[in-house]
Amino acid sequence: MDIEELSDLVQRHGKAIYGFCYRLAGNRADTDDLYQETFLKAMEVRHRMDASQNPKAFLIGIAVQLHRNKRRKFAWRQRIAPTAELNDAADMAWRTTGEATPEEAVLSDELRDMIQAAADKLNDKLKIPLYMHYTAEMSVEEISAALGIPSGTVKSRLYLARKAMRKRLEVASRE
Repeated sequence: MDIEELSDLVQRHGKAIYGFCYRLAGNRADTDDLYQETFLKAMEVRHRMDASQNPKAFLIGIAVQLHRNKRRKFAWRQRIAPTAELNDAADMAWRTTGEATPEEAVLSDELRDMIQAAADKLNDKLKIPLYMHYTAEMSVEEISAALGIPSGTVKSRLYLARKAMRKRLEVASRE
């Protein structure tokens, strides 16, 4: 794959990849870094990419691997020299309320926050396939190929993630 084809992939799948990176990273600054690193890595390995073999899944696979590496490095550094994690203000720019009333917008935001909080509490084995399926709109087979795991494992993890989300949302709705 040459540079022009990769540029075309960025145009076609850039928004979906960015949205997926946002779900993994959780804030705008880390998302921008992960997104940029994903396409830099794609530039390095473009000779292995095949435009006919679902390049979106390949790019998301790169993003997942970079995210895992970053988390692994962070955990290692925390064991050596723990640091206090800074709490960033939630970036609400991606949310749009459209023509809804203010009350509907607030309720919609609260529901979205509850769902996001429940998803964020999942471990990465469940959270990553869930985000790939719902945020990046990838099929089970595409997720399987991107993560290098059997499709049955992907189905199982999606089922377990949905079950855990349902349980957490039921508990949160009672409070």
